[in-house]
Amino acid sequence: MDIVVEDTVVLELKAVEEILPIHEAQLITYLKLISKRVGLLINFNVPVLKDGIFRRVN
Repeated sequence: MDIVVEDTVVLELKAVEEILPIHEAQLITYLKLISKRVGLLINFNVPVLKDGIFRRVN
């Protein structure tokens, strides 16, 4: 887990060719471990950053 914002949102930051299911599983695990509902998986290796943001709500 890279960053927790306002004790509410978990940020998982990546710089990979593409987001794989293992990356999403990693985020879900972090959300469960610290009992948070909202997580953002952000991939910086994209031409337009908004295309690299994935939101997960448990």
